[in-house]
Amino acid sequence: MATWDDVRRIALDLPETSERTSGEGAQQWRVKDKLFAWERPLRRADFEALGDAAPDGPILAVRVPDLGVKEALVAEDGDVCFTTPHFNGYAAVLIRLDRIAVPELRELIVDSWLDRAPKRLAAAYLDASR
Repeated sequence: MATWDDVRRIALDLPETSERTSGEGAQQWRVKDKLFAWERPLRRADFEALGDAAPDGPILAVRVPDLGVKEALVAEDGDVCFTTPHFNGYAAVLIRLDRIAVPELRELIVDSWLDRAPKRLAAAYLDASR
């Protein structure tokens, strides 16, 4: 299963990605200053909303292109991808790192990066990846 080292390696391998620490001490990864992935510990309201279903392991949040993609990810593999009321109406999904394989994690992070990267940078990355 994936670790924060995997997240860091995958994210920082993407062009023009930077890593920062939020004011709350959580790690964030950005492309051209646009947030695409971040450490997202659950908060009290999240625990209250999720109840016994609240995970206790490390949680990564990633941006997704739209709410349809978010809904599909949660429906497809609710054991790995989930959401909380805090993210209602926001195109992001939460990922249980201790339940996702590294190849799937890479796909989600790259897709998130592609969604947030400037169009020319994303196109150059895709061209180079072929």
